Amino acid sequence: MTGIFFLIAFVVAVLVMLLLISKYKVHPFLSIMAISLVLAFLAGIPMPQIPKVIGEGFSSTFTSIGIVIILGALIGTILEKTGAALTLADAVIRMVGEKRPGLALELMGWVVSIPVFCDSGFVILNPIRKALVKRTGASSVMLAVCLACGLYIAHVFIPPTPGPIAAAQTMGIGENLLLVIGFGVLCSVFPLTAGYFYARYIGSRIHSSEEIEDTSVVQTYEELKASYGKLPSVWSSFSPLIIPILLMAVSSVSSMMGWTGTWAEFFAFCGTPIMALAVGTILGISLLAQNGKSKELFKMTNDTLMTVGPILFVTAAGSVLGKVIASSDLMGYITEHATLLETLGVFFPFLISALFKSAQGSSTVAITTTAGLIAPLLPVLGFVSPQEITLAVMAIGAGAMTVSHANDSFFWVVTNFSGLTVENGYKTQTMLTLVIGLASIFGIFLLRLVV
Repeated sequence: MTGIFFLIAFVVAVLVMLLLISKYKVHPFLSIMAISLVLAFLAGIPMPQIPKVIGEGFSSTFTSIGIVIILGALIGTILEKTGAALTLADAVIRMVGEKRPGLALELMGWVVSIPVFCDSGFVILNPIRKALVKRTGASSVMLAVCLACGLYIAHVFIPPTPGPIAAAQTMGIGENLLLVIGFGVLCSVFPLTAGYFYARYIGSRIHSSEEIEDTSVVQTYEELKASYGKLPSVWSSFSPLIIPILLMAVSSVSSMMGWTGTWAEFFAFCGTPIMALAVGTILGISLLAQNGKSKELFKMTNDTLMTVGPILFVTAAGSVLGKVIASSDLMGYITEHATLLETLGVFFPFLISALFKSAQGSSTVAITTTAGLIAPLLPVLGFVSPQEITLAVMAIGAGAMTVSHANDSFFWVVTNFSGLTVENGYKTQTMLTLVIGLASIFGIFLLRLVV
């Protein structure tokens, strides 16, 4: 099965998968793997190659974000058990005020995701989100959506994240990264605003397992703080989060600036998410030692592995689905028929990127693939000056977050770490990415009228 028929089959398969998970309560891992296998046969992938495709898709999760999720979750457990997360929550509230925790978390996620992948960023900042729920009594779902919103927007718009950098290089404005950064910041305004209000809307209508299991936490926050005794200092609480972020930021800057030599190699080594979070884990362990809780490290590690195990396996299943789609001719079919959309102007790169994103799950892949397709068509589409081409890069970024669903690792990170069911994950994360994607392209369209 090829072309338009496989595209239809893909849409039907996704709907069937949602039905299996939400209505018939089939485990997401089994549902996604079964649908992936069916689609592999429908796509005409040779039978001897199907096990290889599935294996590559599954293993890619563990080679890319598996260790990152484990280390990030362990840091979060340590921050929670030592009371450091409560210190962080108090610090955030002092900065922005108790009435705006959602806005604070959204902006925090937006800043953090400039150097850090959104998956890692959510895992790193999740302890602060949970502490803010306890500190302010705000909706757990609202704060989760705000955090996911800020992280996702910077991830697709602002260098030095790989997607925008690769798109800028491919489309001939690699020497104008400051312009890309500036437009990325400007284009973030509309989606940040829309995402914040959507988070407030959906947060009042959906409850997570965190809220259901811990309904009394708001009344006992001060008692909770007192139970830890003396809380860690602000610096010792922030260091397991800030140091990894700084290491990844310096590594990104080093790569972007083309630095060479021993120091550049050192930064590249320490700035990989795995090594950066390993440093954060060491700092977290030192925090345990300061609090006299070193003996609890084994149990914390064991509990963390039991928590993140299901997340990793469901995420890996989503990667299998993405790999199957990437191995089919669906991407080629979309590319071959792209000329039908050229009359849409700035909406053309947005729609192509959104198709790639929805089909295979990775925002970075959607950005880089679309940039390669759009680059030869820039003059035809009316993108000539550096400013116009930068807007095309932004339109591609907007499409690359529209939408996040079961084949996107970030979807599973957000839903599982937030205590959301799959059904509610579609109402929150998937709908959020639709809202901020549309808000983004609307803002870009308005900019196109004056640029």
